[in-house]
Amino acid sequence: MPATQNGTETLKTHLDPIIDRTLAERRIVGAVVLMSHDGKFIYRRAAGFADREAGLPMWEDSIFRLSSLTKPLVSAAALALVERDLLHLNDSVTKWIPDFRPALADGTRPEITIHQLLNHTAGLSYGFFESPDGPYHKANVSGGLDQPGLSIEENLKRIASVPLSYPPGSSWAYSVASDVLGEVIAKASRSSLPEAVNRLVTDPLAMKDTSFTVTDAARLAVPYADGSPQPVRMDDSQVVPFPYGAIRFAPSRAFDPHSYPSGGCGMNGTADDFVKFLEVFRTGGSPILSAESTRMITTDQTEGRGPQPGVAFGFGLSVVTDPAAAQTSQSAGTFAWGGVYGHSWFVDPAKRLTVVILTNTAVEGLFGQFPIQIRDAAYAAQDAYLSEVA
Repeated sequence: MPATQNGTETLKTHLDPIIDRTLAERRIVGAVVLMSHDGKFIYRRAAGFADREAGLPMWEDSIFRLSSLTKPLVSAAALALVERDLLHLNDSVTKWIPDFRPALADGTRPEITIHQLLNHTAGLSYGFFESPDGPYHKANVSGGLDQPGLSIEENLKRIASVPLSYPPGSSWAYSVASDVLGEVIAKASRSSLPEAVNRLVTDPLAMKDTSFTVTDAARLAVPYADGSPQPVRMDDSQVVPFPYGAIRFAPSRAFDPHSYPSGGCGMNGTADDFVKFLEVFRTGGSPILSAESTRMITTDQTEGRGPQPGVAFGFGLSVVTDPAAAQTSQSAGTFAWGGVYGHSWFVDPAKRLTVVILTNTAVEGLFGQFPIQIRDAAYAAQDAYLSEVA
């Protein structure tokens, strides 16, 4: 048996049982898992159902609602505008959105910069971190996943009506900052956000299935929410608990032309397209960004602040700064993130390893054991694969 075939079987031995068991336990409905080493796919698998009730299997080219996988794509578009001298990181948001002037609790209205939108130190938040009577809920702020038909102008008014959580630049909190950034990109590019992202990011990379619209509805995976004894098919009234609160979903939003294009979670796409995008980041940014812009996006931009110990934040994604503190098998410098529709991904530059896990099950595919088990198995599988093919 050739060494490459031995290596492939070794990968399947590590990864297939995790996928099979998770499906058998009915923790997810379907998934696409891709793994590449040094730009070469070493594992690919689609499993489960894209539509369980219709018996439609998941395919490798199934399209998913990407949720927060949108953030690095939009961040890349912003940096592309910076390189073209159409936008500057130290610009005040009010240069582009004059009426966007949220205040602190004491009534003062500090300046928020583009840099602070990119690294999520702008003083903003997300409603799904709050109790039902929290300020974002009272103002009916959308996080970009719900309220089909809502305009960006109205949502910006609602965001600006809520007091900032902290002085911009003084702390870190994951937030609607990327939605505000999306409108800045539209203004700076003198186009819509979808047009800017297409022109600056997805078109140059031939990411033909990644867009703020759905390119082929027949391939769009049906979304499901965690449930017992099995996940439940989502509708537009879906509220899904997760470790930090509860998220409101409206899957029909993907088809509503009047819904604002959410820079935080509004895109749709395939696993192959997203691997293509991440590989550009891993290899230095060409043809969409310079090496310096790519470095800024994929390294700590928050002086060590981020979602957990040992993990900081770059621009629209997290960065492992201390693997021991983060309790991860990933190398220092690994950049990663996920999406609440059920996705997880990471790039380990030191290992030349890229892994994308897209599921149609919220939130097991992001916060459950499945992505953790795939992550850990991916490292063991890669080491075994490399020893087999050496």
